[in-house]
Amino acid sequence: MTPENSAVERLNKHLALQLGVSRRQADNLIADGVVQVNGVAATLGARFTTGDSITVKGEPLAADTVYQYLAFHKPIGYVCSRRQQGESPTIYDLIPAQYHHLKPVGRLDRDSSGIILLSNDGNFAFTMTHPKFAKTKLYNVRLDHDLTPLHQQMISDHGVQLEDGTSTLQLERMNDDDRTEWIVTMHEGRNRQIRRTFGSLGYTVTALHRTNFGNYALGDIKPGEFAVIDIQ
Repeated sequence: MTPENSAVERLNKHLALQLGVSRRQADNLIADGVVQVNGVAATLGARFTTGDSITVKGEPLAADTVYQYLAFHKPIGYVCSRRQQGESPTIYDLIPAQYHHLKPVGRLDRDSSGIILLSNDGNFAFTMTHPKFAKTKLYNVRLDHDLTPLHQQMISDHGVQLEDGTSTLQLERMNDDDRTEWIVTMHEGRNRQIRRTFGSLGYTVTALHRTNFGNYALGDIKPGEFAVIDIQ
């Protein structure tokens, strides 16, 4: 009988996290008969409990999940998906295979660039993206024409009504002589919210670049490159 305080986990998920492979590859290892739990060959769909001994090709596997965290500089033209969308490549084409099991934490659309976090830590992803935690995100935004003072006030003070609710953004001019480039601060993460907010007032966002996500900043990470980070 499994003790009440023992955690039951899916074996293929655990293998994927520990070995840096996909769950399908983990299933292939199990099907090949090279994975054993407590000395017995595992079967597809198997689960294990805390304290079980797991080996792969005779080598012991750590019992505890090793969580990983990356800060990635997403270039324009790439999608935050495992599958290519049309002719657009994915961010996983730029990330080493050993990190392909990590999932994006907060996405950017194909035409946007900047910081993307990736992790296999579900709790971290939840606290970074759920609205109740109100993580601050900073963007550099360029518009196709000058933002009028009235529209600036509407967006910052009153918000703009979108189909999924009111959108309020904090706006700061990047240059006193230019009203097309803005630093946008937001605490939400609705789909294409910044583009839709400006679009509702007749503006087109021609460039959108995220520099900060919560406590994490892009810093000097170059486009297409990443840095391993510690959670803060």
